[in-house]
Amino acid sequence: MNMLKRVVLATALPIVLFTGWYWLSAGSESYYAPPLRAILQAFADTWRPQRLRADVAPSLLRLVAGYLSAALIGVGLGVAVGLHPRLRAVLEPVLEFFRAIPPPVLVPVIMLFAGIGDGMKVIVIVFGCVWPILLNTVEGVRATDSVVLDTARAYGVTGPARLTRVLLPSASPRIAAGLRQALSIAIILMVISEMFASSNGLGFAIVQFQRSFAIPEMWSGIILLGLLGFALSLLFRLAERRALRWYEGLRAARRRAG
Repeated sequence: MNMLKRVVLATALPIVLFTGWYWLSAGSESYYAPPLRAILQAFADTWRPQRLRADVAPSLLRLVAGYLSAALIGVGLGVAVGLHPRLRAVLEPVLEFFRAIPPPVLVPVIMLFAGIGDGMKVIVIVFGCVWPILLNTVEGVRATDSVVLDTARAYGVTGPARLTRVLLPSASPRIAAGLRQALSIAIILMVISEMFASSNGLGFAIVQFQRSFAIPEMWSGIILLGLLGFALSLLFRLAERRALRWYEGLRAARRRAG
């Protein structure tokens, strides 16, 4: 019953919005804002399995490659910086400098060194996604309870065991928050990177539709992008809930005790 309630709460507002869009746009004669009925027809005609393989599959592969690479770099470097204050003091100015640079601005620069292939697009995604993961990991490691660290040291939990059994579990809620932020950034940068000198991908398809004045098809690509983001967010929430089940149980126990 709880699962059914969550599904209803998650889908009620989108259904209401799409229903309102459908009826309010039914009589639209604007070339640039066609009726939702025409957009849905274009969606069915455009996004067939062949088109999905040609444009959506490459986008997803780039997204996954960039996101996972950013996660590995962000968590690995974040743990090192969080554990060593001197390293943080040395790296913090450089990290803050690069974090302040919007990743889309670097696309032309990255193209000079990495070309216009998939490597460039993955690098753009990595550069944009690594910062929330890195900074949240640093804060999560630094916030580890000193009592927990002293207890682990007293029981001889050191080296890799200290990292995997104490530090990473303690920092995992903050790491998950950084990964959640990075996912939305990855989707945005996936689309932006595909708008520069690309020959396939969802972002490329949307731009091509716009340039050829295929407006219903352009809107259908935007809807597909929104559905893709929603599905990825849902998958992340399921994985997060499963990985942090202990943390949610601890929070529930604290609420009951309070």
